[in-house]
Amino acid sequence: MSTETHYPVVEYLVDVFGNWLKHRRDLDELRELDDASFSQIAGDLRVSPDDLAALVRQGPHSADELPKLLKALGIDQEKLARTEPLVLRDMERVCSLCDHKRQCDHDLAAGTSGTRYQQYCHNAPTIEALGETARR
Repeated sequence: MSTETHYPVVEYLVDVFGNWLKHRRDLDELRELDDASFSQIAGDLRVSPDDLAALVRQGPHSADELPKLLKALGIDQEKLARTEPLVLRDMERVCSLCDHKRQCDHDLAAGTSGTRYQQYCHNAPTIEALGETARR
């Protein structure tokens, strides 16, 4: 018989701290690269060195809103990944660097993204173009 006790809040905090430490290690590794190596990596990824540095600082969950927004708008992310992988990757980059996360998260939670995202989302023109392409 197990008498194991779970403390979800403590487990959550340990996970958050572990993720923070991993992110700090990633940043430290990035700082150890010389400019030429860093620029080469950025070039390989087809982003500017400044964007790559910003993306690394944002962390691995910086574009978590995009799949939720696409779903709210009825856009199949898996199909988009198959048919327009570079477009999706650019949308992820734009989402990662966005400074309207709070508004986006609020609208996603309230179910109002479909009518409000155009007001602040830098991916709105791309989303509109995808909609026009799908309608043709």
